[in-house]
Amino acid sequence: MSDRIKVLILNGSPRVDGNTTIAIREMENIFEENGVETQTVQIGSLDIRGCIACGSCAEKGKCVFDDIVNELAPRFEAADGLVIASPVYYASANATLIACLDRLFYSTHFDKTMKVGASVVCARRGGCSATFDELNKYFTIANMPIASSLYWNSIHGRNKGEARMDEEGRQTMRVLARNMVFLMKSIALGKERFGLPETEEWMPTHFIR
Repeated sequence: MSDRIKVLILNGSPRVDGNTTIAIREMENIFEENGVETQTVQIGSLDIRGCIACGSCAEKGKCVFDDIVNELAPRFEAADGLVIASPVYYASANATLIACLDRLFYSTHFDKTMKVGASVVCARRGGCSATFDELNKYFTIANMPIASSLYWNSIHGRNKGEARMDEEGRQTMRVLARNMVFLMKSIALGKERFGLPETEEWMPTHFIR
């Protein structure tokens, strides 16, 4: 295992240095301590349109809308892990982040098997578990194992900086990062010795036939 482990972090908050960032920085510190290379991209305030199901990516190998999504694609491919972090809006993730993820996962055709995924959510009070479940679905449709922590990966705060007072939330992020490091390193070793799991040809079954 000679190559350095890499993690791509997508910050879905539109607020620079907000409460979502506080959660991410707890993870970044642990990654740095363990020699993991991280790249964090804040996308919450960018102009990212949603997928229109045009199918052009199947021919072009990239999304027809040439924006940050196509820039993130090679970084995602090179990463061993992906962290998706979002504030909670109406018990859901930031719509800009969802638009980005829909297109990023759909337009990229490289094998995502055994890249480790982790979702992080931030709310004033409620909606964390619904948003957490929403984000994890991107991983579970792509053969990506999910890193867990000692609690659901959430942190709380409303006004800027309040998440620093959530000691349990910050601890949850640190444990999450350590578990993610362990998984990524273990998978890297497993790939060297055993390779990736055996694959089967996809058998799409449509409900109308």
